[in-house]
Amino acid sequence: MKAVGYQNSLPLTDPASLLDIEMEQPTLRDRDLLIEVKAVSVNPVDTKVRRSVKPDEGQKYKVLGYDCAGIVRQVGRMVSLFKKGDEVYYAGSIARPGTNAEYHAVDERIVGIKPRSLSFPDAAAIPLTAITAWELLFDRFHVESNKSNQLKDRRSTLLIIGGAGGVGSMMIQLANRLTSLAVVATASRPETIAWCQRLGAHRVVDHTHSIADELRKIGIHSVEYIASLTATDKHYPGIVDLLAPQGKFGIIDDPPTLDAKPLKRKSASLHWEYMFARPVYETADILRQHDLLTEVARLTDLGSLRTTATQNLGIINAENLKKAHEIVESGKSIGKIVLEGW
Repeated sequence: MKAVGYQNSLPLTDPASLLDIEMEQPTLRDRDLLIEVKAVSVNPVDTKVRRSVKPDEGQKYKVLGYDCAGIVRQVGRMVSLFKKGDEVYYAGSIARPGTNAEYHAVDERIVGIKPRSLSFPDAAAIPLTAITAWELLFDRFHVESNKSNQLKDRRSTLLIIGGAGGVGSMMIQLANRLTSLAVVATASRPETIAWCQRLGAHRVVDHTHSIADELRKIGIHSVEYIASLTATDKHYPGIVDLLAPQGKFGIIDDPPTLDAKPLKRKSASLHWEYMFARPVYETADILRQHDLLTEVARLTDLGSLRTTATQNLGIINAENLKKAHEIVESGKSIGKIVLEGW
């Protein structure tokens, strides 16, 4: 089968940073699905792994790719949730070979039926970021999922730092549609500000300035929930000041260090969201990822949520994936980049 992989961690300027390769189809485990990959999307984790992780021991190549939309072609002997021919979408596991291949093996418990209203590439943009945003909001922050917000001026506030990225784009939608939170996102360019507003952010502030100062200008002096999705090391001192007493602070990026001690005085909680934790450790609640992808698909088909795909770079090959990695590494992408077909 065709695939895209690498042998050494290299910058994109090196021709060998990503290569078109041939591989054997994967062997299924008992609860695995064999997926014919129709479309993929690219996340920051793809670029981080490419820059720092070698192929697994005994493997010639490492294949990246986590988000996928495709068709079930075979099922493992203990599979119960899906059948051949089902159209599915999922984010996979960082502990297994990736989705940048014609066929991919994935545990059924982290897979959902693809939104019927979306094409394969539009569906492929959703899983990893939807899971991350959902888990942070509802599993880590324990925000109530409801819209009973009669007293809108007394709502709690959610601050999303990096609202135009993949996770931010999904979190804005989920928080706006499913909770009573006042959603404040950060963005810095006219196009990213407009994007956040279209997705449902109630207010947007500029993160190139002091976020605390920007919030004070609009009358917000403390925030109950803060989701730091990018540049946490830069914004952290201001985050501590902004966070309300007994507030909740969530993080998904990788600052060099993070001193949690300043949170003590406010009795605030720190939540590190990593959506691969459930599939990597096969936790007792691993099926929750199947359940939440099922709910996201339902909400998408109802029109409550929308795809965050903004660029389709064409067929899945090394050349186009390099272009996608370059855009993601620039830090200026909006929403998600997708590729489709072979």
